[in-house]
Amino acid sequence: REAEAAHREAEAARREAEAARSRSEADRARLTDALVVLQQALLPADLPTVPGLDVASYYYTASPDRLGGDFYDLFALGAGRWAFFLGDVSGKGPRAAAVTSLTRYTLRAAVFHDSDPVSALSTLNAVLYDRYGLEADPRHCTAVVGVVEPDAARGRIRVRLASGGHPPALVLRAGAPVDGPGRADYLTTPGGMLVGALPDAVFTPATAVLDPGDTLLLYTDGLTEARMDPDRSVLYGDERLRDFAARQVSTAPGDVIAAVADLLEKLGDGVDDDTALLALGAPSRPG
Repeated sequence: REAEAAHREAEAARREAEAARSRSEADRARLTDALVVLQQALLPADLPTVPGLDVASYYYTASPDRLGGDFYDLFALGAGRWAFFLGDVSGKGPRAAAVTSLTRYTLRAAVFHDSDPVSALSTLNAVLYDRYGLEADPRHCTAVVGVVEPDAARGRIRVRLASGGHPPALVLRAGAPVDGPGRADYLTTPGGMLVGALPDAVFTPATAVLDPGDTLLLYTDGLTEARMDPDRSVLYGDERLRDFAARQVSTAPGDVIAAVADLLEKLGDGVDDDTALLALGAPSRPG
């Protein structure tokens, strides 16, 4: 009898452990689903169709259990102008999501009020510093903000942008030879400080002209800070990214984004931070 009782107790304990594990897995699945929904709410559902501009984007999630702070957007300003931004809020989780939401809506409002990218970053800097700058756990972000003006007659696109502590944009030139000089180069944005870290941050403007077939690639640092070797001591880095971009046969935004997305998948566990990608390009001339 004692053996039977012990067996029943063991069986009951096993069933209870299985039930607890099932409840835990169900809770984890619900949490993951909720995080996915919240993450999607921080990004545009679909990029708009822009006359005279090819666009593509991608969001790489490093871990479904952590809510990332990467963001991007593209929207019309009127008079043939379109605004874009891409950035990365410090930290992870619900608090980072709250900062991301504030950042996105502040940038949208700022650019509508004044389309100068430097002014938009200055406004965001003031808002973030006022809200989080003096807290024990201050929050800030890196960001690139810009305005594009397609010139349908010439097939060109004029880009005005400013950067706040963000990795430099990469310009791919269709007219340069594949893997040759000038095929892919960084657009220098000097003087860009972290947004929200200091009360009087300074931001510097930059400009670029995209000829037919050229593409401007924006990305967050999850890509360039990916680890490549088994002991995770070697970063993928800016130089490797530039060389990778220069080797691409097609400079069209969709093809560039697809290639970088595939690169992120191949880097696998070496990518331990979410990565947002946004590519803007001047359509190639027919023929």
